[in-house]
Amino acid sequence: MHALAITELLSVLTLGAALGFFGGLFGIGGGIIAIPFLALAFGMEQALAQGTSLAMMVPILMVGWWRYTRRHPVALRTALPLALLASATTYGVAHVATGLDSSVLRAVFSVFLIAVALRMLAAGKRKADEAGAKALIHRRWLPLVGIPGGACMGLLGVGGGLLATPFFTQLFGQRQTVAQSLSLVLVTPCSAVALFTYSHAHQVDWSIGLPMAIGGLLTVSAGVSVAHRLPERTMRLAFAWMILLTALWMLLRPLIL
Repeated sequence: MHALAITELLSVLTLGAALGFFGGLFGIGGGIIAIPFLALAFGMEQALAQGTSLAMMVPILMVGWWRYTRRHPVALRTALPLALLASATTYGVAHVATGLDSSVLRAVFSVFLIAVALRMLAAGKRKADEAGAKALIHRRWLPLVGIPGGACMGLLGVGGGLLATPFFTQLFGQRQTVAQSLSLVLVTPCSAVALFTYSHAHQVDWSIGLPMAIGGLLTVSAGVSVAHRLPERTMRLAFAWMILLTALWMLLRPLIL
């Protein structure tokens, strides 16, 4: 960790504010925007970009989890095994991820972004099922969703909620609002565990991550407020195309340069 000059500090605070705002605006989390930005604009290795992004995401997720679960509480008997299994998986996978070759990790992250973008583009053509589908699997198996969700958080530093939410709605028949609350129960402790593991492996730049977190906390609520005033479908489609193009650039950049 190194001290930033005032101009650099203001720039990082502004970046964090922008990422927090867009994370709230698109409801997808600032990490998906932050990681490629840190990798491409700051020239960070992929693992370092993921770890630094987690330093921004953890406090924002904690605030979001606290606010969301006040309106959509999850029973402790459901939340505790889900969070513990997901966190244990995150810890193990993050240890592997911090030792992977940066180009391999970046390729995996890029493919993940492409999958997210394609899913958003497909979802933009249909309405979400608020009522939830018929449960295909008994609810007692719900904590097992923590395994793929936690693995995604450990490997990529993001995406646990994006991966888990469809499991909750489509396999366990949960309403969308309940699924999102369950996702926060999964992702919030996982992000803290992943941050600890990446930090232990010296893959977090705290001088950038902490100011980004402060900036993001100041603006994430504003992003959520603006999101409710804009046409959601148009917004999400535009964001999906941006993610898709970013992912393709990350994949092709080593071949071009």
